[in-house]
Amino acid sequence: MSISLTESAAQRIQSFLKNRGKGEGLRLGVRTSGCSGMAYVLEFADVINEEDTVFEDKGVKVIVDGKSMVYLDGTELDFVKEGLNEGFKFNNPNVNSECGCGESFHV
Repeated sequence: MSISLTESAAQRIQSFLKNRGKGEGLRLGVRTSGCSGMAYVLEFADVINEEDTVFEDKGVKVIVDGKSMVYLDGTELDFVKEGLNEGFKFNNPNVNSECGCGESFHV
């Protein structure tokens, strides 16, 4: 089981955490939503719960809850800039299809 970060994503997360001034790392999860069934959830983690799995890559902790891990195993998180747009991109090998807007996916 693994979650990995590109250098670009790790730098961006470190910058966010530094500006925020606190936090254990980034919590990555999924929730039921969107036109394809599931959506990614990213938030700062101030606490690591007992049922969480913690991955450390490039100096950043990525915290995943047990229910989300089955959908996220093997995912690489990237941070990309495309023209005026920038944001996190999920390279998830478990995804069978994504909606047209890119906000949700189906496993």
